[in-house]
Amino acid sequence: MEDLSPFSMFVNATFLATLYSDYLEAADTPGWYCGPNFYSTDVLRDFAKTQIDYILGKNPRKMSYVVGFGNHYPKHVHHRGASIPKNKIRYNCKGGWKWRDTTKPNPNTLVGAMVAGPDRHDGFRDVRTNYNYTEPTIAGNAGLAAALVALSGEKTTGIDKNTIFSAVPPMFPTLPPPPAPWRP
Repeated sequence: MEDLSPFSMFVNATFLATLYSDYLEAADTPGWYCGPNFYSTDVLRDFAKTQIDYILGKNPRKMSYVVGFGNHYPKHVHHRGASIPKNKIRYNCKGGWKWRDTTKPNPNTLVGAMVAGPDRHDGFRDVRTNYNYTEPTIAGNAGLAAALVALSGEKTTGIDKNTIFSAVPPMFPTLPPPPAPWRP
């Protein structure tokens, strides 16, 4: 089982925050309280956008962690298809090690793949053999796709309550009507 990289957690949290925001809107609820603080659906979506912005280059390194996006992105992705040149020679598992261990950039660009990301201090080593930074994972890239889809579209279109949220009841049921006036 693959480990969850920092970005896997970021993009999955981004997707869930956006989905929860949409759920609250479908339930006609403007947000929720966490202790004494109120968080609106807009706060959830803004949080989600900041996470995606960070991954795409709005970070201290000014680096996109999505391969092929922008001008500054990882060039030494830990991925066999990206690091072994296309030269019609079949290599066994050990035969690919010479490309894994080279310091040259990958001969093939794995466009759209999100790498594992930086460490907690925003340090990033674009080194193919250091998969903790440069490996694209299924969990991370699936989460990225889900988060991008969840954030796509215009806010003005609203939530289509006839699709994913068709069975969402109101968060707070409507109150029963007041009793009839008392008569002696």
